[in-house]
Amino acid sequence: MKEIMKQTTKNVKAIGPYNLCVKAGGFLFTSGMIGLDPETNELREGIVAQTEQVLVNLENLLADAGANLDNVVKSTVFVQSLNDFATVNEIYSKHFTSDYPARSCVEVAKLPKGALVEIELVVAL
Repeated sequence: MKEIMKQTTKNVKAIGPYNLCVKAGGFLFTSGMIGLDPETNELREGIVAQTEQVLVNLENLLADAGANLDNVVKSTVFVQSLNDFATVNEIYSKHFTSDYPARSCVEVAKLPKGALVEIELVVAL
């Protein structure tokens, strides 16, 4: 059985026919999150601002579900350019500070709305 997590005022709205996250089988699965400002629903400028916004949005989403980044067991990071790998890692390590989750990072041709980074999470509850 799955439970759909509804949108909140603290977070961005889904930009397509999907939910931001779903609880199932003791886990929370987030959709990929891009660096949209929740107040304007506009993409932040640059890799630094987008990565920071993605992680803040994910933290808000997890808080709504009663979890936090310490509960993350797997993350997948999609970047438009692996040249941004070090920058994304620097910001990522400010949010995930210990007991890092397993992670994959892949370069992709394009992301929604022209985003430079997208991150999705699997969270143990």
